[in-house]
Amino acid sequence: MRYIGIDLGTRRIGLAFGDELGVATPLPALTSADAAERRVALLKVIGERRADEIVIGHPLNMDDSEGPKAKEAEGFAAQLSAELGKPVHLVDERLTSYEAEASIAKHKRRDVRASGIIDSRAATLILQDYLNQIFPPIEEDRA
Repeated sequence: MRYIGIDLGTRRIGLAFGDELGVATPLPALTSADAAERRVALLKVIGERRADEIVIGHPLNMDDSEGPKAKEAEGFAAQLSAELGKPVHLVDERLTSYEAEASIAKHKRRDVRASGIIDSRAATLILQDYLNQIFPPIEEDRA
């Protein structure tokens, strides 16, 4: 099985790849200013990576309610699933962008933000969370 993780943004789409090994790795983000170009590029990545399933970040509010961004992600997921005929999963993405940005030195964040590195790191966290659910990490016997 092959998986593509997506951190859906207004300006950029962060991407990650994973498989049955259970490890998510970042891919270059889609940073075109044109939304239609980003969508075409996304479909190309999904095809080139021969993804079987797609995992999209679900930006719930801190109180578990769904705001406009969560509804947007749900609509995008439904559309992508119908278009590709592949399972699309929504995974709670609260604080993933914050966690991803925290991994970058403060003085580099402005430059790095536009590159999409933070978005792809967030996608990696989203996908890794999903992979951990379906391929739980093996705990060592501490005896």
